[in-house]
Amino acid sequence: MSAYPIRHARWLAPGVRCLIVEAPRVARRHRPGHFVIVRPVEGSERIPLTVAHADADAGTIMLVVQAVGATTRQLCDLEAGGEVRDVVGPLGRPTELERFGHVVLVGGGVGTAVIHPQAAALKKLGNKVSAVIGGRSRPYVILEEELGRICDAVYPCTDDGSHGFHGFVTARLARLIDEDPDPVRAVITAGPVPMMKAVAEVTRPAGIHTIASLNPIMVDGTGMCGGCRVQVGGKTLFACVDGPEFDAHRIDFDDLAGRLTAYRSQEQAALEHLRQAVGEGSCRLAGAVARATGDALGA
Repeated sequence: MSAYPIRHARWLAPGVRCLIVEAPRVARRHRPGHFVIVRPVEGSERIPLTVAHADADAGTIMLVVQAVGATTRQLCDLEAGGEVRDVVGPLGRPTELERFGHVVLVGGGVGTAVIHPQAAALKKLGNKVSAVIGGRSRPYVILEEELGRICDAVYPCTDDGSHGFHGFVTARLARLIDEDPDPVRAVITAGPVPMMKAVAEVTRPAGIHTIASLNPIMVDGTGMCGGCRVQVGGKTLFACVDGPEFDAHRIDFDDLAGRLTAYRSQEQAALEHLRQAVGEGSCRLAGAVARATGDALGA
């Protein structure tokens, strides 16, 4: 397939886009926890995205993209009827799923897209599944309705109290652990690094099995570039082939946070190139993204 048609596109939250992309080979082989590497246009940056849902019969996958840098903004500009230049995958190791008992999925922001496929798979195995999902305000809480159709309970949280629980997901998780009559046996979390680190500290005292889905810088997705290396239990592992999910109680989250900011200046330069190109005319946008990424990273 020379390109991957977009069948549907919609906004989930301000700056957060949902794309339904035709990728039949990926859809057939996808398992919860898998991700793909995508390029919106020829010559652009390669970025990893979680497969939030796969429909093997329809041959489609769902990608959730937050507009942060040049490439993610280009992806968020895409509409139904357009196409994604490259979709490579599924990559990574799937989630190790079993019948735990009561499992709590904790998603922050676009990390909620990561826990969505896990919810259905865990429920199918006979688990009680609760989801604690958060955003800074109501518009930023995503996939609540979709998770509500799968999970036994969904607990939305907002920093400003505009929807659901007023506070961080970690506070709601702690309450669930303390108050739910069914003991929490496992927690799976995805979202900002500080949030995942805090989740691990909530579950550590009780020894609750906790898995975090990591989001390090990634280029090739095959373990060759080394950009996605993480420290887990004192060992260097690669998120693209050894993960992206690891034991949250063994992850060096401080090291991960530092690596995520390593190319901040280059990312800002690429975004500035993109903004200038948009000012000159949107018809030049695709080529500008490719040039901007290459120029900023010294390619």
